[in-house]
Amino acid sequence: MNANELEERLLDFGVRCTLLCRELHKLGYFDSKHVAGQLLRAGTHAGFHYPEARAAESTKDFVHKLKVMLKELRESKAELKYIIKMKYFSDEKVIPLKEEASELVAIITATVKRLDEKNKK
Repeated sequence: MNANELEERLLDFGVRCTLLCRELHKLGYFDSKHVAGQLLRAGTHAGFHYPEARAAESTKDFVHKLKVMLKELRESKAELKYIIKMKYFSDEKVIPLKEEASELVAIITATVKRLDEKNKK
């Protein structure tokens, strides 16, 4: 996957999180509204910030920005797991989004590890 494809994938993840957040908010529970706000921030972060990371001034800066994105993606994954446990929606609706979060975490983690190893040489 190239950088443009990853950027699109991160944006698509953010869009899918946003749409889920709209539905969470409609449930009307104080907890579902809270989770919607948290997921909206964390789920859209990577897609909004990856273009900035790509414009980093150095490899070290790029890796730092990726690590911040990783934190947000991991938070998104945890929030999606919470949504599943709360049974706000059917598993079929949320599990694919949680799996996408896991895949994005794996992709970014592998990139960070590769760049960290390269910088140590």
